[in-house]
Amino acid sequence: MPSFDVVSELQTFEVKHAVQNAEKEIATRFDFKGSDIQIELNEKAKTITITTDNDLQADNVYAILEKQLIKRNVDLQSLDPQEKTQSGKHIKQLINLKDGLDADSAKKIAKALKESDLKVATSIQGDKVRVSDKKKDNLQLAMALLKQKQFGVPLQFNNFKD
Repeated sequence: MPSFDVVSELQTFEVKHAVQNAEKEIATRFDFKGSDIQIELNEKAKTITITTDNDLQADNVYAILEKQLIKRNVDLQSLDPQEKTQSGKHIKQLINLKDGLDADSAKKIAKALKESDLKVATSIQGDKVRVSDKKKDNLQLAMALLKQKQFGVPLQFNNFKD
């Protein structure tokens, strides 16, 4: 029976390259000259920390980071920015990176497919949702349906079996 998996995988090497490119751009920008600005990626904790001198710089650095992530084809839905905090004379902003489907997102995906007119079978298997049906056309319609909806996490489709 044909099937595919719906997953949400973050490509950490692309995020790492985007952070490095953002650091290079910040180092060359005139408006950041003489400022103490840092972007740190913690791959194990899946977080990015932006440290700047003021609130405006934090917003600008976040915009630069977003631009670099878009260039590297990283979906911005995988970013979960937290509130900025004052730490001495610095402003810190923590950005959590979403990797994998959590239980709520998996349930929303399965529910959206069940509520549609498609009669595909769904099963939640850890951090992925397996979708199966007798016809490949129905699976392609299911993919199109999921691409149209927003679930708060970037979706990829893999492990397509005939």
